[in-house]
Amino acid sequence: MKVLMINSVCGIGSTGRICADLASALDKQGNSCLIAYGRNGYVPQEYRKYAVRIGSDFDVRRHAMLTRITDRHGFYSKRSTQNFIDRIRDYNPDIIHLHNIHGYYINIEYLFNYLRELCKPVIWTLHDCWSFTGHCAHYDYIKCDKWKNGCSKCSQKTRYPQSLICDNSKNNWIKKKNLFNSISNLLIVTPSQWLADEAAKSYLGHYDIRVVNNGIDLSVFHPTNSNFREKYGLKDKTILLGVSSVWDERKGFNDFINLSKILPSKYKIVLVGVSSAQIQKIPKEILAIEHTESQKQLAEIYSASDVFLNLTYEDTFPTVNLEALACGTPVVSYNSGGSAEIIRKFGGGIVLDSKTPEAVKENIGRATAIKPEDCLKHTCKFDSLIAQEKYLKIYTDLYKKYIG
Repeated sequence: MKVLMINSVCGIGSTGRICADLASALDKQGNSCLIAYGRNGYVPQEYRKYAVRIGSDFDVRRHAMLTRITDRHGFYSKRSTQNFIDRIRDYNPDIIHLHNIHGYYINIEYLFNYLRELCKPVIWTLHDCWSFTGHCAHYDYIKCDKWKNGCSKCSQKTRYPQSLICDNSKNNWIKKKNLFNSISNLLIVTPSQWLADEAAKSYLGHYDIRVVNNGIDLSVFHPTNSNFREKYGLKDKTILLGVSSVWDERKGFNDFINLSKILPSKYKIVLVGVSSAQIQKIPKEILAIEHTESQKQLAEIYSASDVFLNLTYEDTFPTVNLEALACGTPVVSYNSGGSAEIIRKFGGGIVLDSKTPEAVKENIGRATAIKPEDCLKHTCKFDSLIAQEKYLKIYTDLYKKYIG
């Protein structure tokens, strides 16, 4: 069985690691796999044997620049996409697995015309909402529902994928609808029930939509001893932790700032993933730590903390919640997207309908009363190997059904 994956990155970032882990699992079973990627030329050494790049850094920059002007994200990179398709014809995959096809690296018209011509089964794992909107990847924060019937006059035009001049959201929505509905053998997978429900309300709703929750590496994320408290002078503090790869108002950055102003001195907010520019402006009541690539160090910080706060206003299925629970740390989350779903499914935390720092403060006591064993009792269900096994079964079933 030959599987072709297409994603913005390979082996790095959450989606890149998902692809790489799946490729490794396929390889171990004696199958063949290629990961076609377009963003960031870096691929970890162990995954380079699976990787084939679409285009170049110049192609990405050009696509992004044109998008800034025209708001036609996904409709450039024609030559690099055609060159990629010519290379893949020789590979002749049995199954195509799409992940993030946005990111300034591929032409979706060329891609979907090729997929329609190929007549092979296609899996599309949605990691956000871009596939059924005219512009944005997330709309929860502004409570927009235009995507259900047709986008226009997008209020998020200047957000990713950013356009500084034109608003082409209406035409984008129509073109994407026609393209994405042109594949007969398409199976859609989402990491959360929330995203599955959203996709079902969109023009993709007639497809078979299944949920495969993302997992985490339990060999890394488990209760871990460290000197974190001693290192930062927090031995007598109640640590309230926040973790994000990017911090902005949609991730609750402002709420953490405001929360720090109303908490008693016995509490200490720790934010991981803060940029160097943000560190210069952050209040002294907050301990800011820049991004760490060390998952072991992250597990140590989770384990040393008393409560994990996820104050995001929009998210699909944040694995940071799983990582915290697997380290025995209770989670407090706003009722946003797939974030609340994790707590409702596995327990070990509190979901807040009121998205305010005051509501967080009022519920910290309840959260600290949650025992580590209550967080850990469903840990085995977080294992990333479960997701891999589900995808491998999907591959096998589709291969038997369509290829023989």
